[in-house]
Amino acid sequence: MPAHQREPSTPAQRIAATWLNHLAVERGVSSNTLSNYRRDVRRYLGWLAESGIEDLGDVTRSHVEAYLAWLRSTMAASSANRALVVARGLHKFAVAEGVLGLDVASEVSPPAPPQHLPDTLSVDEVARLIESVPDGEAASPIDVRDRALLELLYGTGARISEVVGLAVDDIHDALESEPGTPGVLRITGKGNKERLVPVGSKAQAAVRAYLVRARPVLSGGRTPALFLNTRGNPLTRQSAWAVLQTATQRAGLDAKVSPHTLRHSFATHLLEGGADVRTVQELLGHSSVTTTQIYTHVTADALRETWRTAHPRA
Repeated sequence: MPAHQREPSTPAQRIAATWLNHLAVERGVSSNTLSNYRRDVRRYLGWLAESGIEDLGDVTRSHVEAYLAWLRSTMAASSANRALVVARGLHKFAVAEGVLGLDVASEVSPPAPPQHLPDTLSVDEVARLIESVPDGEAASPIDVRDRALLELLYGTGARISEVVGLAVDDIHDALESEPGTPGVLRITGKGNKERLVPVGSKAQAAVRAYLVRARPVLSGGRTPALFLNTRGNPLTRQSAWAVLQTATQRAGLDAKVSPHTLRHSFATHLLEGGADVRTVQELLGHSSVTTTQIYTHVTADALRETWRTAHPRA
């Protein structure tokens, strides 16, 4: 019999073989997934064997915690976490089969991945970005369009897909408010969920200018889309990205700026200005406030830095 097909010799190897067979036959996992599981099981059982353990019944929670620590010292965090999931799956199966009475691995969880704080611009940097686009009589139709696009992205915190997906009729009500009163834009977000977002005077003025001075020049009457390219077709997300890159270069900003950077900046500036996190959640269209709370880390960092530089006993 080939070496890789030798009969399992230890209790741990036997229950592992049963589990892998269960995954293949009864759960129908793919051959690729099964191969990954087999590799991770072999690694786990090998680590246990080096610790003098050949029966899963002899494994304690401390052993599983030590195994996770070893994994994280030898491989990337994502790979270590996946390998731990496999070890936990093996213990869970052994309990379900009556081989073990206690699942010592169930409470050993991989550490949460570090949160990546979103890139944001300062209020001054956003102003530089938008004002880098020519305005007034010297502005071309494309300039007028680009300024309206940037104002609307930052003014509403909308995703780029939501903004380029707007039709002219969608923006109409947001431009009809009383002077000095924000308009309200109805945005259709992920999962076709609708939300209402205020549109301030700067964005209103920029969009009005675009509708009067630029869109008629660009439009061939073929589409109701609000933002158009030079051929009269709806502006794509890729083209909108290019608009932002051009403005970033004109403004001389060193930061890497994407459409999402304006969305992140919108949220951060609102929180810094005193908005509560649930209001920002509604404006962003997040289904959970937990998603929005990442922005509170940004503002907390800013508060700490201000305190550190200003407090006499910092």
